Amino acid sequence: MEKLELSDAEWRDRLTPERYHVLREGGTEPAFAGDLYDNHEAGDYLCAGCGLKLFESKTKYDSGSGWPSFTQPVNDEVVTDHRDMSHGMVRTECRCARCGGHLGHVFPDGPPPTGLRYCMNSLALEFRPSDTD
Repeated sequence: MEKLELSDAEWRDRLTPERYHVLREGGTEPAFAGDLYDNHEAGDYLCAGCGLKLFESKTKYDSGSGWPSFTQPVNDEVVTDHRDMSHGMVRTECRCARCGGHLGHVFPDGPPPTGLRYCMNSLALEFRPSDTD
């Protein structure tokens, strides 16, 4: 996959300040505040930084965590895992494989079939509804 590498100034021009904070600085939006947390439409979830398709609505579920949660990405190449030791804990951070944007974290407490909970920030995602034609 071809990487998207932009300067800090280009990212700031491309993203809203809120999205920049999440995607480029590793920020987190407040629980239950994101636009996509309670979205139940059929469609795809794309990286808000570069448009890469990351998740499908059929893998989204209500985890009760306050953030959009998925059981798996569309494939193993679109999300990369990184050890995160911030905030006094060890977690697995998820980033977009194309642009390196911070998406959220993955936890081993999800439902079948994967047992994983990809807990993502709404600000890191864009939703594209399925075609209804």
